[in-house]
Amino acid sequence: MNDKIIIRDLLVSCIIGTNPDERVNKQSVRLNIIVEADTSAAGASDKLKDALDYFLLVNKIVDHLEQSAYFLLEKMAEQITQICLSDALVKAVEVTIDKPEALENTRSVAVQIRREKITN
Repeated sequence: MNDKIIIRDLLVSCIIGTNPDERVNKQSVRLNIIVEADTSAAGASDKLKDALDYFLLVNKIVDHLEQSAYFLLEKMAEQITQICLSDALVKAVEVTIDKPEALENTRSVAVQIRREKITN
C-alpha cells in the first residue's frame, strides 16, 4: 500500500516534560503524522463515508493531548499512534513530535515512531 495522508505541523499546547515547571505550564509541540490507509474507495466514490476523516482524527488527537500530562515524548507518540490505528482504515502510522523548547541552542528535539496494525 502506498496511499498516505500527511498531517503537517499540527501545533498543540499540552503538559509535557519531567521538570517541575513543565508539569504546570503547557508547552507547544509540533506534530507531523503520516497515516497509511487505502484511499481507493474514497478516490472512486468522492464520498467522505469512504474516506479517512482526517478532520475527526486531528480533533481526537488534539482533544487527547490538551487533556494529557505526559512526562515523555515517547509515550505521547505511542498514544497518538494508538489513536490513529483505532480507525479501521488506518494500516500504519508514523508520528514525529517536535518539542521546540526542550534544549537551549536547538530548534527542537524530536521523537519519531512508526507503528503498524497487527493483522491476524
